[in-house]
Amino acid sequence: MGQSASVSSRSEPGRRPRSSAARQSFSDCAATMGPEDGEQSSVTSDSDRVGEVGRDSTVDLPDECLAMVFQFLGPPDRSNCSLVCKRWLVIEGQSRHRISLDARAVLLEAIPRLFSRFDAVTKLALKCERRSDSIGDEGLALISARCPNLTRLKIRACREVSEEGMTSLAKNCPRLRKLSCGSCTFGSRGINAVLAHCPLLEELSIKRLRGITDEPVGGSAVFSSLKTICLKELYNGHCFGPLISASPNLRTLKLFRCSGDWDKLFEELPDLVPGLVEVHLEKINISDRGLYALSSCIDLEVLHLVRTTECTNAGLAFVAERCRLLRKIHIDGGKANRIGDEGLAAVARRCPNLQELVLIGVNPTAQSLGLIAGNCRNLERLALCGSETIGDAEIFCIAAKCVALKKLCIKGCPVSNHGMEALAGGCPNLVKVKVKKCKAVTADVAEWLKTIRGSLAVNLDSGTTQRLEQLDASTSESGLRENAPDHAQLLVEQMSGMDLPSSSGGRSAMSKARWRFISARNFMASTLRRLSQNGSSAQHHP
Repeated sequence: MGQSASVSSRSEPGRRPRSSAARQSFSDCAATMGPEDGEQSSVTSDSDRVGEVGRDSTVDLPDECLAMVFQFLGPPDRSNCSLVCKRWLVIEGQSRHRISLDARAVLLEAIPRLFSRFDAVTKLALKCERRSDSIGDEGLALISARCPNLTRLKIRACREVSEEGMTSLAKNCPRLRKLSCGSCTFGSRGINAVLAHCPLLEELSIKRLRGITDEPVGGSAVFSSLKTICLKELYNGHCFGPLISASPNLRTLKLFRCSGDWDKLFEELPDLVPGLVEVHLEKINISDRGLYALSSCIDLEVLHLVRTTECTNAGLAFVAERCRLLRKIHIDGGKANRIGDEGLAAVARRCPNLQELVLIGVNPTAQSLGLIAGNCRNLERLALCGSETIGDAEIFCIAAKCVALKKLCIKGCPVSNHGMEALAGGCPNLVKVKVKKCKAVTADVAEWLKTIRGSLAVNLDSGTTQRLEQLDASTSESGLRENAPDHAQLLVEQMSGMDLPSSSGGRSAMSKARWRFISARNFMASTLRRLSQNGSSAQHHP
């Protein structure tokens, strides 16, 4: 009767609706009903579900946990999260440790507001466009004062920063561990200030620093924390000689296109820097004398010799004889081509731990490759590029003896399908083969290898020959008339005598030939397409 009374009371027009307390009481009663009252039970569960959805579950989540969640998100997602609410905005800003800024001059006005939000930055990148005015000493000093815990800094094309700005940076950021500078105008005094005030500095990378003069970098101090030095495109690179010699714990040294007498420096390194593990030398003035001195660093594991024209087989043999721990060797002989079978044979005999070998512009034969494959049983990555002596016989040798090989790259070598077929039964651990600009290797053998060895990834780019074959196939499929080969032959004869204009008088003969070929190929494709369309229209309209 109570239920019927309540229903009748609701239907009376003069009664007011229930209060919230009455509705709550009704809900409590409905919750205590048995399972036979399914309608009231479902209503209550829906209400509770709505309440659960409307509640913010992150309120009970500590700020530290929410900040940890933000660490797994990328920059766009983090920026979107900062727009959710004020709490997320604060936590996201305080938990962001790495930012990259456009270092144009207008950044100066935004620095106070920007770093009041991002007050925990430890890794900072300042990059400016070449044609724009960058921030100066005032901006860099203000940023460094707001980021006292900075550990990594990258500066690119900030041409308005001078030695004074770098000095302020060094004083405000004593915990700096990694510094990378490129296309800036400050000189040796700025680098020396960083070295003097940042005792924890481990990695220093300098590229195209225009203010470097004959003033030495480093002086007479000892920099025991430095582990990596990378110098690129410095006209006075020899000024960093004292710094390299004064870094007893140096592990990695990279010199790219830097002027200086490097033989003399390397003769001093064995006594001062005995623990070198990785050395990269590219287009620098070093000879076998420097390599002989480098061979005294018996812990050497990685060696890159890129177009060091004065280095010969003798220098490489010196290094291989004493550096028995070598794991990676990259050699780019360039046009000099003074390293060959003799030097590689020394590597094969003395470096059993070799895992990666890259040969560019080097002409080894099956003799040295057989020794490397037989003695270096851990060789996993092999790249042979621009070699005139790498043919089918050498590929057969690699397939038969390189048991641990996983990745093979062949580029610009006279290898044919016959040699590639040897990989079907050899190199049991091979997972990837890349063939590029080998004209005698066709797509058929690549597909065949994939079929025989299902897990093998074959990447084939045979160059212009393959593209021309695809062009011919596309024109034939488009309905070209049977007289099209005559037209094509006529076009080829006409193009052979074409003298296409060139806008650059200083281009090399190879670049001009490439440009002529591309232009002639496009001309041929468009002409064949027009012939195909004309033939189709003539067929439909007799």
